[in-house]
Amino acid sequence: MSADPSSTYSRKNPFPAKLVTNRKLTLPGSEKETRHFEISLAGSGVAYEVGDSLGVFALNDPALADEIIAKLHLTGSETVNGADGQPTTLRQALIKDYIITQPSKQFLEAVRDKAEGTSVLHDLLKPDRKQELEKFLWGLEIIDFLVDHPSVHFTAEEFVAVLRKLQPRLYSISSSLKAHPEQVHLTVAAVRYTSNERQRKGVASTFLADRVDDNTPVPIFVHSAKGFRLPEDLSTPVIMVGPGTGIAPFRAMMQERKATEATGKNWLFFGEQRSEVDFFYKEEWEAYQAEGILTKLTTAFSRDQEHKLYVQHRLLENSAEVWAWLEEGAHFFVCGDGQRMAKDVDLALHHIVEREGGRTPEEAAVYVEQLKKAKRYKRDVY
Repeated sequence: MSADPSSTYSRKNPFPAKLVTNRKLTLPGSEKETRHFEISLAGSGVAYEVGDSLGVFALNDPALADEIIAKLHLTGSETVNGADGQPTTLRQALIKDYIITQPSKQFLEAVRDKAEGTSVLHDLLKPDRKQELEKFLWGLEIIDFLVDHPSVHFTAEEFVAVLRKLQPRLYSISSSLKAHPEQVHLTVAAVRYTSNERQRKGVASTFLADRVDDNTPVPIFVHSAKGFRLPEDLSTPVIMVGPGTGIAPFRAMMQERKATEATGKNWLFFGEQRSEVDFFYKEEWEAYQAEGILTKLTTAFSRDQEHKLYVQHRLLENSAEVWAWLEEGAHFFVCGDGQRMAKDVDLALHHIVEREGGRTPEEAAVYVEQLKKAKRYKRDVY
């Protein structure tokens, strides 16, 4: 953990921090809800480095816990073991200790075994039906199974025994301690969607957005990311690709580059849906440009024109200059969605090396691999 030696806080002993700022970044008309959070580290001794992530121990939505308790025909005051093995009430355990959204395999098996008549789960839980089960489970939560199987009864102890422990959520840090001593900033998309005619909420994102007040501490710890650090040589150029909330570590990097008076060039690629309502930290980027700290800002707003435009397209449009920066020794950073975006950006990088470097696909693959080995191609993807 990146922390002051005097700090005793860690994943096992998180710091109960105070949330001091909760500001919406997206403007009216956006299809998303992305927020900027500022958390006080005052008095904690907790320190972090640019590139690190912050672990947040969120609480579940009490309204969902209460609904589950009602469907179980229990009171919530029953004694059960918490995640730490210590006795607690069922309600407290469901709010603080266990995952009460996505069903575990053990829970599904218990529903199958306890259900009167035949449940669809009898077939779907067979080993050869894994993919069909995954498809069936999309958008379904524990509460749906309790509603759909009224004959199923659990004691409080039986119920928590088939739940998985609630895990902390890691968020890329979007601030530098040099710019904001005793604070840590996060850039978080609040997850809200409808499935099976029910409103769903991301546990940690809506905990921060909706449920933290002055009396609610946010238990946090620092998760070190040594593989996602700025170059030690302050004259090294940096290319940063961060669409959506992937912008977070690059906001931190720009604060750090300014504070350390780094002379290396900085090029940011940012993408979102609409420039008018989804341009996170626009004023900050413009100020960095005016000061000459941010050398280039290239944006890709996918819905601002008829055809979808993404950061990988902007990279390819600027391939000659991207190649020139790489040949000057630039470090290439990518942060954000690992399922699609990071793969598309990786493909674009290979194409740039082929096209501008006159390499075969095999030679381009070797070049990109060498960038990784030299710790010049770094990814923080999720």
